[in-house]
Amino acid sequence: MEDCLAKKMEITVSEAEKRTGRNAMNIQETYTAYLIETRAVESQSEGQCAPVESLWRRYSEFELLRNYLSVTYSHIVVPPLPEKRADFVWHKLSADNMDPDFVERRRIGLENFLLRVASHPVLCQDKIFYAFLMQEGGWKEMVNETGFQLKADSRLKALNATFRVKNPDKRFTELKHYSDELQSVISHLLRVRARVADRLYGVYKVHGNYGRVFSEWSAIEKEMGDGLQSAGHHMDVYAASIDDILEEEEHYADQLKEYLFYAEALRAVCRKHELMQYDLEMAAQDLTSKKQQCEELATGTVRTFSLKGMTSKLFGQETPEQREAKIKVLEEQIQEGEEQLKSKNLEGRDFVKSAWADIERFKEQKNHDLKEALISYAVMQISMCKKGIQVWTNAKECFSKM
Repeated sequence: MEDCLAKKMEITVSEAEKRTGRNAMNIQETYTAYLIETRAVESQSEGQCAPVESLWRRYSEFELLRNYLSVTYSHIVVPPLPEKRADFVWHKLSADNMDPDFVERRRIGLENFLLRVASHPVLCQDKIFYAFLMQEGGWKEMVNETGFQLKADSRLKALNATFRVKNPDKRFTELKHYSDELQSVISHLLRVRARVADRLYGVYKVHGNYGRVFSEWSAIEKEMGDGLQSAGHHMDVYAASIDDILEEEEHYADQLKEYLFYAEALRAVCRKHELMQYDLEMAAQDLTSKKQQCEELATGTVRTFSLKGMTSKLFGQETPEQREAKIKVLEEQIQEGEEQLKSKNLEGRDFVKSAWADIERFKEQKNHDLKEALISYAVMQISMCKKGIQVWTNAKECFSKM
């Protein structure tokens, strides 16, 4: 971790800007660009700061970077991006992806994504990631030249592997079930939070009615008027405070959402392992089949019904020369198949070792982050309750002076 990029460079997404341009179809569109600023941390310089480098990136470029990392480092739980459009929000909050509050939260999320990658012991060393931070022009071409799209596994192939793997690794099967359950639990938690936020919004805003009533009442009272007016003022302030409080709460919700999306990153690692296991089993099956064919040709016996066997009966047996030629080809294919099987076995063992090390790292990070997020959320709720108690304490004092 001492060599990770986050230790050597300050990385911030400092600004978001609404822009208008034309897309690949030459259709005018409105989008948001984000200003990435980086500065080297000079360990030996005293009193001098390194210059700040800056460039603009669109959300789609962040997506391209993450897709590249996910394909290139399939054994790693790649940090997720913040949501493209708001979900699990309380109804008074805009779900528009151009809403300033949402754009601000997404800016924070994109900065967090970059810091996650820069802190990862493997991802931080990637040249494409470094170029994303430092090289504005020609970066997309650099990514596409890696040919990472060709390495991406198709969804159909992944689905096929899921259902046809004969000997799945129990650890990855359990991890896949865990990721499903984690996503389900956090989704439910976010829905509950949104409902609670809606009710809190209503309770706070109704206190504004107290303010209006106390103010109107104060107008017809002489001795009680000042106390009622002051109590009404406290109620108005209380009612107005909920907007800022719930917008602040959305930042805690975003911390939970990050792990909602991390669940999919976990499943991606599991799917890749299933694909590798499926390829290994198919290679072993193909090798066994070729060995059987070679044995049948060598001994002249056919163990199972085959089209080839029927053909030889109908049109005559092969000559010794033809049989020898086929045996030679099969022996070469068997040798090649054994090498491929050995290579796939070694690749699979390396993948499991690397993936499990990264999964353990992720678990430690997850436990720490979710603990901090839940504590912060509880502290905020306590603070809200204390504000309510203070408002009614102040109101009580106002009533006592009447």
